Amino acid sequence: MSASVLLFVACLAFSGNLVLGDRTFSIDYKNNCFLKDGKPFQYISGSIHYSRIPRYYWKDRLMKMYMTGLNAIQVYVPWNYHETVQGVQNFTGDRDLEHFLDLANQTGLLVILRPGPYICAEWEMGGLPAWLLQKPNIILRSADADYIQAVSNWLAVLLPKIKPWLYNNGGNIITVQVENEYGSYFACDYNYMRHLRTLFGFFLGEETVLFTTDGNTDKEMICGTLQGLYATVDFGTDTDISEAFKRQRRFEAQGPLVNSEFYTGWLDHWGDQHAEVNAQKVSRVLGEMLTMGANVNMYMFEGGSNFGYWNGADHDARYRSVVTSYDYDAPLTEAGDPTEKLLAIRDVIKKFKDVPSGPMPPATPKFAYGFVTLKKVGNICSLLNIIAPLGPVKSQHPLSFEEMKQFYGYMLYRTTLPRDLPQPTPLISPLNGVHDRAYVSVNGVYQSLLERDTMLVTNITGKQGDTLDILVENMGRVNFGSKINDYKGLLSNLYLGKDLLTDWQIYPLDIDGAIAAGWPHSDSEKSFTTPRKEPLVGPVFYSGTLKPNGLSWDTFLKLHEWTKGQVWINGMNLGRYWPARGPQQTLYVPGPLLSTTLPNNITVLELEGAPAHLRVLFMDRPQLDLTAGKS
Repeated sequence: MSASVLLFVACLAFSGNLVLGDRTFSIDYKNNCFLKDGKPFQYISGSIHYSRIPRYYWKDRLMKMYMTGLNAIQVYVPWNYHETVQGVQNFTGDRDLEHFLDLANQTGLLVILRPGPYICAEWEMGGLPAWLLQKPNIILRSADADYIQAVSNWLAVLLPKIKPWLYNNGGNIITVQVENEYGSYFACDYNYMRHLRTLFGFFLGEETVLFTTDGNTDKEMICGTLQGLYATVDFGTDTDISEAFKRQRRFEAQGPLVNSEFYTGWLDHWGDQHAEVNAQKVSRVLGEMLTMGANVNMYMFEGGSNFGYWNGADHDARYRSVVTSYDYDAPLTEAGDPTEKLLAIRDVIKKFKDVPSGPMPPATPKFAYGFVTLKKVGNICSLLNIIAPLGPVKSQHPLSFEEMKQFYGYMLYRTTLPRDLPQPTPLISPLNGVHDRAYVSVNGVYQSLLERDTMLVTNITGKQGDTLDILVENMGRVNFGSKINDYKGLLSNLYLGKDLLTDWQIYPLDIDGAIAAGWPHSDSEKSFTTPRKEPLVGPVFYSGTLKPNGLSWDTFLKLHEWTKGQVWINGMNLGRYWPARGPQQTLYVPGPLLSTTLPNNITVLELEGAPAHLRVLFMDRPQLDLTAGKS
């Protein structure tokens, strides 16, 4: 019997003499375990993000986790999801955190809460609100005065909401993480971490178990840990478990062993091969950790979807945007369906604790609604009166999204050609200032594109005085590492040959607002009468309807031979598609979004080029693993 198991057994024996009474959750350092109501406790947890799952399905997903044998879930709170506009917090509908906690409680699941303020999570800017970047020299995740003030204001709203849900107060939150993987960040600012520790202690009470999570290296553990915050590690299936927990022991000589993120899968970027992690490997390593008496959280147990503009990005050698699906090859699929990996995990858990009796809730029903043919509405340049109702802001030089307070989505930059360009002339972003993709049109005719880090020059033609439109797409802010100060838009001047382009009109686009208000379907049919002979290239809107058939089942939207863009159904932004780059080929459409009696409105913004057939296909299964160039 290993020393770790002997210690856990000792913990059991020692605690048997305790008088039980009030609800308590604490750390027993002497016996290297958690104590729940005075008894030794080992959690087997899974990560689930309420922000990536429609509220309608929260109960379904939680019940499947409970029936797998989990006794806890791990939950992030994305600050930017709740405070998109500075000073205005939203905890309603799909953002109703307390309702989610209540459902977990009703289901019998404890909660390990990770309220940030930074969460990473492959989420836009790691959960930090983009409005922080309006302070151009702000040092995020540090004791910078502007950042600290914003964090303190946010936590003064969030943490009092959390306090009643603490286990010691009768709720189900057993531990609370402070920050997230801070050791991976360059700042290594202990004053910042001390400030957070003070805030969490003040609002939640000193008896609350606060912890940190860091990667399995000395550097990460040194910068990410702090006295008074219990240090845990995270690692996947390819790590030596004994060595990883030895590292935790160097920073926490006593207390429970904890892997806060045991990776059941991995994320995808556009252009990647689809990530997969072998189910047998996951179940084997899980069993080994549980045998050691370790507490384990599986990241992810269900990933869900990056709806709208919420996907993050990485920037190592170059900028790489995370795909819309956050399926993560997790035990529950993007649509919440049990997998063979889930069943293998349940078989492991059965060896260590009782698993609830009864059948696993089934996969949600799926339906292949078939083809819908769309019609062209018009290109972006011709629709500015609808999608940019506030009109343009004039500026000599380009302004960023943050300066324009247009934090997500798209913005259009307009100027005129300073001279005749009879021959292809280079349009240049010499300082790599296009963040992240720019679609270039002259007099409303699409010509080419620029792309961050990879395509800094393109050629255009035209005549003096012609209108030059540059539609810039924010593809998601960097969520990890030193480059999370990720400003969007045209961040530096553009040159046309040797000419500096000036005198810009900058249009913040409220596409989501127009679509939520019923456009373009509320317009008359004249909106759809553009002759089909016109080229279907450049940023163009298309529209159509899926006829009701009495069902509102989950489905998957495939845009075969479409290039890249964004999709809305019944006003909801499903996210980005990019089948030309892959690997993701379908978008998850939650069934509750669809009407059983009214036409379901589909709006597509195709940014580069639509197929002549203009058809989209609703399928009954996802396709997440076809990368460009792979047959």
